[in-house]
Amino acid sequence: MKKVLYTDFVTTESLVEELLEKTEIKKAITRSNLYKFWEKAAGTKFAQKSKPYSLLPGGVMVIACENAIVAQELTLRKTHILVKFEPYLKPLKITVKDLRFDPKKWGA
Repeated sequence: MKKVLYTDFVTTESLVEELLEKTEIKKAITRSNLYKFWEKAAGTKFAQKSKPYSLLPGGVMVIACENAIVAQELTLRKTHILVKFEPYLKPLKITVKDLRFDPKKWGA
């Protein structure tokens, strides 16, 4: 029987380092961190009925809403939400210029 030598193991640390160097992974982590602050910007009541869906080029953040009524309420509060979001955006080096509220994305 042939003896198998397992000497070319890759450590978990080196794999994580390699992944964190990739631009796509960095962007995904940054967006994930940004999405965590949605409740603080929108408020608890609206955070339960909406959630960040995606970040489009040009700094447009798409928010999935439970229904059209929530989307309309959030649209009316858009300026206030953007102001509350600003302190969380600077450390992440992300620019969000506009919010788009879409009830069609809720189930997606």
